[in-house]
Amino acid sequence: MKLSALIGIWIGVPVFFAINGLAGGNMEKMKIQTIVVFGDSTTAVRGKLEIYANLLADELPARGIPAEIINAGIGGNTTQHAAGRFEKDVLEKQPDLVVIQFGINDSAVDVWENPPARESRVSKDQYIRNLENFVETLKTRNCRVILMTPNPIYWTPLMKSTYGKAPYLPDDPEGFNVMLREYAQAARQLAEKRKIPLVDVYAVFSAYGKVKNQNIKDLLLDGMHPNDKGHRIVADLLINEIVKLNNGRGKKDIAK
Repeated sequence: MKLSALIGIWIGVPVFFAINGLAGGNMEKMKIQTIVVFGDSTTAVRGKLEIYANLLADELPARGIPAEIINAGIGGNTTQHAAGRFEKDVLEKQPDLVVIQFGINDSAVDVWENPPARESRVSKDQYIRNLENFVETLKTRNCRVILMTPNPIYWTPLMKSTYGKAPYLPDDPEGFNVMLREYAQAARQLAEKRKIPLVDVYAVFSAYGKVKNQNIKDLLLDGMHPNDKGHRIVADLLINEIVKLNNGRGKKDIAK
């Protein structure tokens, strides 16, 4: 991460202050947006990986959007877990904008258990209800929302040895996405229903992998989590949407 982003910790949550090129008295005059990125391990801090939250903090100021980026991603979380921390990790931060991305853990069927699970950890209907609750609660607080679909995943030897049973299709290169693609579609439909911006990570990553001499493996660390290149794509998509939102709405002062 560049030195233009100052890193702090707020109640255990990584906070990135995007104040590139501003110092001294200028900082007092800034109108800083609070942006919470709310998700699972594809959002969370991951070692030295240049995650999309860092990139937002580094690059939004150059687009005229000074921002405080709060990373509320926690590995292993489903929307059910997220619902239990929504008040503390999101609402209490009084955000101007929340980016929401869940689905990989919600859709997972733990066929490795004994006896094997037969259903997703969180049903698709409950997943939709949870996302809808997040969206509607934020909208009642005059907070903007960007919904993101989960990224697609692919078989690795480890994943196949763990999850290579029905309902998954271990002989199909895209067979690890059997359940996940339905959750991605549910997120798309919710965004359309509620008239909120959508960043369709699933579709963009999938399309990338279908181009000659490209493979979705180029974008993922381990079959599941985006690598630097994957996060770069996500950040670019998000920055474009955030700029669009800011063209039509002002910012608020955040007292520090």
